[in-house]
Amino acid sequence: MDSDEKLPQDQQINVELPEEVAEGIYANLAMIAHSNSEFVVDFIRLMPGVPKAKVKSRIIMTPDHAKRLLTALRENIEKYEASFGKIDSGNEAPSFPMNFGGTAGEA
Repeated sequence: MDSDEKLPQDQQINVELPEEVAEGIYANLAMIAHSNSEFVVDFIRLMPGVPKAKVKSRIIMTPDHAKRLLTALRENIEKYEASFGKIDSGNEAPSFPMNFGGTAGEA
């Protein structure tokens, strides 16, 4: 499928959600890197008092899909805040070490 082709609006996609994936994985930090052809998002769990953080999941996507994810997150945050109130993102810098020996990213 070319990037210009779109799925018909009435076409449904059957998505399977295996039980072990449905449980989810907790992460409280995301680090993002990119090249000219892909974005890599590492979801990390950083626990207080534990000197080593672990990447719990890595998602690799095309720049087009990264932009679609950004749009979807923005829309969902707006819906969330309309229902539950503004999310206090806190303007303080995180209180945990941000140098994990890899490339710098933003959460």
